[in-house]
Amino acid sequence: MTAQETAGWSDFSWNSWKDLALVQARLDAGADPNEGDYFFERPLHAAAERGSPEVVAELAGRVDDVDAECEGRTALWVAVFNDQPENALALVAAGADPWRPMMAGWSPGRLSLAGPTPGLFFPFPPGHTGLTEAETATVTEAERLIGALGDIEWDGFSLACVHGISAAEAIQRLAAVPADEEELEEIMEDPSEEDALRFIGVTDVPGGCVVSQQWGYMASTPVVMQTLSAGTVAYGMYANPKSGNQGSVYRDGEVMEWDGHPGGGDVSGDDSAEEILLKYLYDGHAEAYCFAGAGLRPTSARAITDPDAHLRLPERDYWH
Repeated sequence: MTAQETAGWSDFSWNSWKDLALVQARLDAGADPNEGDYFFERPLHAAAERGSPEVVAELAGRVDDVDAECEGRTALWVAVFNDQPENALALVAAGADPWRPMMAGWSPGRLSLAGPTPGLFFPFPPGHTGLTEAETATVTEAERLIGALGDIEWDGFSLACVHGISAAEAIQRLAAVPADEEELEEIMEDPSEEDALRFIGVTDVPGGCVVSQQWGYMASTPVVMQTLSAGTVAYGMYANPKSGNQGSVYRDGEVMEWDGHPGGGDVSGDDSAEEILLKYLYDGHAEAYCFAGAGLRPTSARAITDPDAHLRLPERDYWH
């Protein structure tokens, strides 16, 4: 039996969902259009995210319900969230409802108002709310913030974005002391030195402050995040060169999220309306997501690339 004659979706790659002939062959061989090989993804949802409009239309014509939900969202919602307007229109042509309530009040139509194609489902029907003033401001700030930070093209750094406290307060909370300039120069020449992890940067930014480390994970370790987030909220991340961005959220010293994917579109049905909007707007922009989550409004990436001050942390276990 050839690959195209195999029933099922188990060996489908990312680009397979763009191949109409391959999808038709699988369907004709008995592949179920309603169920995928993973509980968290239906074939139509997969095609809506990364397929072609032709494949989306083919699957939409064969499923039992074009608005069937998977993990709280329809295929149309997935198409909108992943900025696939042609796939979204193919689903609407097949009967999908842009205004079906889901995901903390973000129907596909309402979510589209925050994206690059806000007129996708116009005319706006009666009885459905648009963006609030606060949500509109969040959309505007996302565009500004992403542009201000630009592209940070290196890995291995970490940061903690902390709302509402100054750099001076962060230094006091961490019991850090100013770094010796000569020792710091040696560390920056060879960040692999064993003592390098104890050196961090700190910078005041509008809305709070940022603790950062250009060569390691220390700024996002549990003890640093717990200490900084007392009475407030902190968003942290480590740009792990081996496994990708690792994010965390702490509120008042308690971990709210650990080993997440900041700016990675990892949306949960348990997320608040505000969090879903942030994850949509900052998909693919991990650093900007952390700044925005903590309510910080930097004008550049200087807090990561050239912090105001360098400090030495006291010796202790920063993981427990």
